[in-house]
Parts: sequence; C-alpha cells; structure tokens
Amino acid sequence: MSGLHDVRAWLDERLAPLLRDYEVPGAAWAVCHGGEVADGAAGLLSTATRVEATVDSVFQIGSVTKLWTSTLVMQLVDEGSVDLDAPVRTYLPEFRVADEAAAARITVRQLLNHTAGFEGDIFTDTGKGDDCLEKYVATLHEVPRLFSPGEQFSYNNAGYCVLGRLVEVLRGRPYDECLREHLIGPLGLTHTAPGPYEAIMFRAAVGHVEPEPGAGYAPAPVWALARSNAPAGSTLAMRPRDLVAFARMHLEDGRAADGARVLAPGTAARMHAREVDLPDLGLMGSSWGLGFERFDTPAGTIIGHDGTTIGQAAFLRMVPDAGLAVALLTNGGNAVSLYRDVVGHVLGELTGLALPPLPAPPPDPRRIDAGRYVGTYSAEVFDLTVSQDDDGRIWVEQVPKGVFADMGGQVERTELVHYRDDMLIPLKADRGMHMPHAFVGDDGTGHALYLHLGRAVRRANA
Repeated sequence: MSGLHDVRAWLDERLAPLLRDYEVPGAAWAVCHGGEVADGAAGLLSTATRVEATVDSVFQIGSVTKLWTSTLVMQLVDEGSVDLDAPVRTYLPEFRVADEAAAARITVRQLLNHTAGFEGDIFTDTGKGDDCLEKYVATLHEVPRLFSPGEQFSYNNAGYCVLGRLVEVLRGRPYDECLREHLIGPLGLTHTAPGPYEAIMFRAAVGHVEPEPGAGYAPAPVWALARSNAPAGSTLAMRPRDLVAFARMHLEDGRAADGARVLAPGTAARMHAREVDLPDLGLMGSSWGLGFERFDTPAGTIIGHDGTTIGQAAFLRMVPDAGLAVALLTNGGNAVSLYRDVVGHVLGELTGLALPPLPAPPPDPRRIDAGRYVGTYSAEVFDLTVSQDDDGRIWVEQVPKGVFADMGGQVERTELVHYRDDMLIPLKADRGMHMPHAFVGDDGTGHALYLHLGRAVRRANA
C-alpha cells in the first residue's frame, strides 16, 4: 500500500481534472493517517467571484454536524448528566410530538440512532436569535408519528435539533457556544465557523445549484438553511483539516492532538458500534451507531457521515482499525462521483478497503406487477406518487412541498424498474446515483405502508 506522500501527489495531480469532469466548482480535502495530516484544494469557491479554493477555505459540512452534536451529548453521558435510555422528557419536559404516548417514550438513544419514529424533515425557521432552538422544539407538537419508537431506522433531522436543545438546557448556553467551549476550543480548531457571521472571516465556499436539469450550476441564492436546524447541519462550516482533527479525536479514543480528554475512554468506540440496521439501500450505511453511519464491508468497517446543504456536499470517512480519516468538502456539481473517485482512492491506497459498490439497475429488469407499491407516500417536504401505466412501466412523481417548494423545487417524474424483492430503482442516474426505493410493511390492505429512502415515508392516509 502507498503512503500518505503518494496519496497527496495523486490528489495534487488529479483533483483539478476531476472537478472539471464532474462540474464541481471547487473542493478541498484532508487525510489523517497514523497521526500525519495532508491536505489540498482546487477550483473556485464561487463561480461569480472567481475566488480560488485553498486548504484554509471553509465549506459547510451539512449533516456531518450530527457527529458533533452526538459528541456533545455523549460528553454529558460521560459526566453522568444524561442517561441514554431515559426518556427525552427527563431533560426536556416540554418535548411534544403529535402522538403523546410516543413522545413520552422516546429516549435519547433513539434520537441518536434515528429510531425515534416521528417525521424528521422539519425545517421550520424560528429566527436567528439564541432562542431559535427552544422555539423550534415547541413547533414539533403537531409532527406525526411514523412508527413506534425503536421499531426501525428513519433518518431524522428534527431529532438532532431536539438533541441540540437538550445540550443547550443542560449546559445553560446556546448550541453554538457549546460547540466552541466543548469541541472547537479543546480540539484547537482555528478555521471552524458555527454560522455565517464567523464563516465570513475566512475564505468561504458558496454552494452551487442547477435551477433546472441541464441548465448548468450557478451560485445558490442563499448561503445556509435556518439556524434552528444548526444541530442537524444547517450552518456549521470548516476547513477539511479541522474536520479530520475532530475525526482524529474519535480515532484516538477521545483524546485531542495535545492529549487532552474530549471523551471518556471507550465512549468513541460506543458511538461507532452498530446500533440499528438499515434497509439495503446501498447509498447509505448498512447500519448506524450513536450518530455514526457504518459501512459493514467484507474486508472491514468504514464509518463516517455525509452532509448536504444548499449546493454544498461533505463526506467524512474513517477506518478506526487503520487510524485513517479522510474528508472531502465540495460546493456543487456531481459531488458523489467525485467522492467515489477521491475517497475511494485514498481508502484503497492506505487501507486496502474499497467503498461499497453503488447500486445500479439490472441490465434487463424483469416486468412486475407493482400493485403493492402504487399510491402516494406523503412527507412534510414532498409527496411521492408511485404509478404503473398500461405498458407495465413504473413511475414515481415527486412533488415538493413546504420549504422545498419555497426553494424552487421542481416536480420530478422518474421511471423505476425492479431491483430486488420489494425494491425498485430509478432507471436513470441522478448526479451519479441510483437511489433504491424500498417498500416496507403492510397497510392492512396488501399495500406497502412505507416507501423507505433512508427516511420512512408513510403511505398517505394509512
């Protein structure tokens, strides 16, 4: 296997051409292996300003923030202030969702491992003040229950906002300040920005979006989502070197680079361990820990998290057994294909592990009766309607709602084909990806109760 020097040389040579191939305006990366760190960058932070990306440029890390939030929670567990299996109401008596019985049962652990069971894509903007999380949690009282707490996995942004509020209440200060005092400061990070007012002090990346298919990528109309979703990943930005410093702490059993304790011995390993299995979607982990996404491959386990904001995408992968962490931060284009090439190369060269293969439609998909799947599945931010035409072709139409509609989301109609038992897959790729659609459960009439896309989207009116 090659060393870090060879990896750096490959990335220095190949990153700029790969950005052009995948229409990614700019990207930055960092690799930590055996305590050594290398980093690099290429491209532009904004196609409007033409400012170049550097190793010290900050990009939004999106939902990779959830690892920071879960670490803040586990610090409280280490201190004896939080019991993972206690109801959330032990610490937040005001916590409500539409199902009162479920709200009383949901535990801190279930929020951390995405099994709480209530709808999670709630992006309500409750202002920019330090009370935005408190106000946000108060809005959840009408959010529907999807399934009983602990029953299955369904990715939940709102749950992490609740965890952020829990941290605020027990620490007695706003979430951003908790990040600074308990993670950013102890880790010695110098280019990490909890929000836009700090990010503007650095060379900050701007997201790029495609207004409509084929129109090309342009700077996004806004920089970030609402501050109320900060613990889930709406605002935190940093350079890749700072992100791998955080990852290195996890690799080194909770110790910062200077030896200071950030987590108690064994806590990082508890966070990395399997908590719940996922449907075999191929584009998300095969299982989840306490915050961490897990890829359980035949050759070994890869952990980490991805993050997507408005036109920015972040990828963090770690191999604890090899002492490796790699971060790739991007600001538009076909970021997934870039990730596959860049992170796949680093993993292969430094650990011998390969990324799990991407799912793809079979070359000659068999025709099926999709009667069990047809119907509308409804979430806060979109409706998904599955239909089958007279020729036997299967379609899904996505209609954006709420914040997705407000952001200019377009109605999308996509052909699906048979993939596996109770799974369909898009015939055409979207930004390098074919997302399998898993159909789970029974509504009592022989139809699937959920369309699972990493999130369990429940059949309308079921």
